[in-house]
Amino acid sequence: MTPEGQRPPRVVAIGLRAHKGGAVAVCVAVENGVPQVVLSTVLVTGAESDRLSFEPYRVAAEMPRGPEGKASADAIAAVEEGRRRQDAAATKGLQAMLSDMAAAGYATVVVALLVNRAGWVTDLLAYSLEWAEHVPVAEALAVRDALRSACSGCGIERVELDEKSLPELAASELGVSSVDISDRLKTLGMSRWKPWRKEQKLACLAAWLAAGRRPPGG
Repeated sequence: MTPEGQRPPRVVAIGLRAHKGGAVAVCVAVENGVPQVVLSTVLVTGAESDRLSFEPYRVAAEMPRGPEGKASADAIAAVEEGRRRQDAAATKGLQAMLSDMAAAGYATVVVALLVNRAGWVTDLLAYSLEWAEHVPVAEALAVRDALRSACSGCGIERVELDEKSLPELAASELGVSSVDISDRLKTLGMSRWKPWRKEQKLACLAAWLAAGRRPPGG
């Protein structure tokens, strides 16, 4: 229980949008229906100086193929190591973010992970080797998997929201028109957080929706 006279921690949600090398991360608190961006940053899963963590499927695609043009044992091992590094980096980054939020007086209750309709891809290595243009997609999907692993490792609830239908879903659930949501997103992080582009706005909206679903103080 909260000691008498002490304000309970404010609830915050984290919106994540994966990209090669990490994810845009935006933390949003909602009080009395009003969203506030309390942090906009990048959660890093790999550095350009460490190609295995940054682009494991590109590394594998550049390696000699095995029989029948399939992935060689070395390529499979390279991807496995790269993915292990991504999972570790994502977990470390999320733990640090949760600690920072706690220190600022926020209780992080949920992570809203943006997804798209590429969830049918189950073998990222085979998918990336089939066509060169598939490699960037595989890299982003791998980061997304690393973020899922990080949420599990940190013991935090995760919801997944389809990026394409998010604006319509948010308008319906939040009771705010799409135009008003768009206008609000333009200004929510613009004055304090840079950059504030489409990626940040989408992560912000995901977090806003996830936080808005929580009961006050819960």
